[in-house]
Order: sequence, then structure tokens, then C-alpha cells
Amino acid sequence: MIGAIIAFACMAVAGRTVSVALDTFEIMLYRSLFGIMIVLSFARMFGTLGQVTLTRWRGHMVRNIAHFTGQNLWFYAIFVLPLAQVFALEFTTPIWVLLLSPLFLNDRISGMGVLSAFIGFCGVLLVTRPDLTGPLNPGLFAGAGAAVAFAITAIITRDLTKTESITTILVYLTCFQAVFGLICAGYDGDIAIPSRELLPFVIAIGIAGLTAHFCMTKALALAPAHIVMPIDFVRLPVIAIVGMVLYNEPIDIFVFIGATVIFLANYLNLWSVTRGVKP
Repeated sequence: MIGAIIAFACMAVAGRTVSVALDTFEIMLYRSLFGIMIVLSFARMFGTLGQVTLTRWRGHMVRNIAHFTGQNLWFYAIFVLPLAQVFALEFTTPIWVLLLSPLFLNDRISGMGVLSAFIGFCGVLLVTRPDLTGPLNPGLFAGAGAAVAFAITAIITRDLTKTESITTILVYLTCFQAVFGLICAGYDGDIAIPSRELLPFVIAIGIAGLTAHFCMTKALALAPAHIVMPIDFVRLPVIAIVGMVLYNEPIDIFVFIGATVIFLANYLNLWSVTRGVKP
């Protein structure tokens, strides 16, 4: 989990750095191209490349459309919002998983789940503090939309892991998103090439993205979610300090209060599941 926290922070900093010269589609294109090289190299090293099949390619395509959408919104949000606010909004992903699972997996929502979702929504209001009398910040919609897209990605991933290996999921992830990035970045016939100064940051995005997801998956394999999840919350103060040191972003106490409420909502739902609370 420490590795995941460091990787997420590095990806946010590198993403904001390259966003001055590359749009989100170009960032995703280069991230995916480097990701393909990394995934194929490790798959060949460990002899797992033969696990990749075309059996469920449609499910992989839907998953990666959702993830591509969420990742682009996330990169846009970290460019226009304080980093701590983006990460706080991202913590709503488990709540969206709870609300959307009945649509995708025919799961049932318990009464405790509804209460958790309501508490989480109150936390979002504390984080965003929307000014209903003024113009709404599109970055807030981007951050919230990224959380929804990541939730859909997680739900479909949960279904895919029943039959698909991690290698298969990662190969489809990098290949599909490279194609999506190429189409979206090149529709106008103008794809920016990262400069020599920005190239290390582009590579860092590709490495950090894969590292973060690998570390998170490994942590969940080694320890129960109720142990892993509180550690993940450390991401918020870490990124708040990074934002303050590198970008002079003030530490907003309401972001921390709202994120704490969101965390408690997620933990309440997790506790109800692990304790066997019935609908």
C-alpha cells in the first residue's frame, strides 16, 4: 500500500507537469504505449503471455472505455483542481460501486448501504462546497465523473476476474487504451510529441500507473480490505503536502473533513458486509 500511495502521487505530479504541453488524450496514448512494452516484457519473462485469449474481448472493451473515460477526466481534474480535492473525490469510487452494482451484477443494496451512500454524498458536498449562485467548476464534474467511471471499471473487472488472468486484463488495458488514445488524440491530425524534458515524466506516468494498480491488487491479495482501506486514506494528506510544497496549494480543512466523512461512509459499508448485516 505504501508503494501504491507513492505511485499515485508520482502519477499526479507527472500528469500535471506534462499537461502544459500534452492534452489528456495524448497523455493516455503515451502512457498506454509504454504500458504495452512493460506488460509484454513481464508477461514474456514469467511465461504468462499464452493466457491471453479473445474469449471475452467485448467485456474488456467496455471496461476499458469506462477506464479511458475516467482516466482522462482524472488527468483534466488534477490540472484544474487542487490535488487533495481530486483525491478526495476519487474516494467516492466505492460508494458508486455500491450504487451501480445492481445495474451490472444484479447485486442488492442493503439498508446500511443506502445509509453509507447518503453519508458519502454529504462528504462530497463538504469537499466540493458547490456555489449554487455562481458558475460551477467543470473540474469538480470531471473529478466526480472520474470516480463514477472508475467504479464501473471496478465492477466489470470484478466480473472479468472470474475467468480472466491479471496478464490478460493488463494486456487488454494497455492495448485498448493505446488505440483509444490514438483515435482521440489524432482525430485532428495533430499529435504532440513530448519534448526531451517532458519524456521522463511521460515514462513515469506509464510506470506509476501500472505500479499503483499492481501494488493495490497485491495488497488486497495479502490482507483483508478492512486493513488495506484505512492505509489508502493516507493518500490524501500525502498529496495535500505534495500540492502545498510543489504548487503552493493551501491545505483546505473542509477537504479533509469531507474526505473523512467519505472514508467513514465507505468503512461503514465495508463493516456491514464483513459483519454479515442483512438487507
